[in-house]
Amino acid sequence: MSEVIVVGVDNSETAKRAAVAAAKLATALGAELHVISGFSDDRIEEFGSGSDRITVSSADSAEYVARKVSEELDVPAGNIKYFAARGTPANALINYAETNNASLIVVGNKRMKGLGRVLGSIANSVAHGAPCDVYIVNTDVEA
Repeated sequence: MSEVIVVGVDNSETAKRAAVAAAKLATALGAELHVISGFSDDRIEEFGSGSDRITVSSADSAEYVARKVSEELDVPAGNIKYFAARGTPANALINYAETNNASLIVVGNKRMKGLGRVLGSIANSVAHGAPCDVYIVNTDVEA
């Protein structure tokens, strides 16, 4: 069984930077990369009118985000998977990593400075609750 690296993503540029770093690590280590997007509720929305309606759930939206990010990464075919995971972003990553015996979780450093540090960050929560090693990527944009 190959090693599993987990990275959490959303639609932000900082999450995409963390995913690129995770892809480089996974490729260098020959590990499987799992791209995860968390969702916390079972909200369902309907779009369209008449018989031309489409239903989209929070889980569908999260999986779509994970898929889109995974398609942009440079990882050998067959070494990348994407999933939606229930929970707050930090809890979704921690639970997914535990359930899937991940060896590493990769997260960005968003909200680890200034006021965000006081309010809490996903990286901080993951670092304190992870069942495995955590790699925190510097995702700050240079001025």
